[in-house]
Amino acid sequence: MKASRIRIFAASTALLVVLAVAAALAQGMHHHGGSMGSEFGFGDHMLGYFSDVLDLTQAQQDQAKAIMEKEKPVIEPLMKQLMQAHKDMSSLEDSGTFDEAKVRALAAQNTQAMTELFVQKARIHAEFIQILTPDQKTKLQQLRAKHEAHMNDHMHGRVPNSALARPFLR
Repeated sequence: MKASRIRIFAASTALLVVLAVAAALAQGMHHHGGSMGSEFGFGDHMLGYFSDVLDLTQAQQDQAKAIMEKEKPVIEPLMKQLMQAHKDMSSLEDSGTFDEAKVRALAAQNTQAMTELFVQKARIHAEFIQILTPDQKTKLQQLRAKHEAHMNDHMHGRVPNSALARPFLR
């Protein structure tokens, strides 16, 4: 049971990271008056980060934006569905009663939306990889490995050395 929960958490986290990259690269796409990324916490800052770390050219940034613009009609409703499922689950939990049938129905909807997002993530990632140079691909793999190591440490309750050096905030 615990291993299954860890896998689901790790898969969800990996999906969110890739979607974050994709959303960050979608700078300029409008979603209710702002960029799609800004609604989910990934805006110009993330685009700047990945542009700096991967040293993306303007042409590559434009290509990444085009990829996201093409995929936006599929991703946006899935994200809305997941957000609504989260709100609905919170409402069920806050009601003080447990309705297993409703919880299972929400979980099934969530599973289907997550499956579709995984498919989109793979599609976007494959297209994004095609616009990178070999050096940028290597840097991206290094970033992914570093993130996976960080998540693994977090999942096992280990604190990275860099966190020990930071003072505690009060």
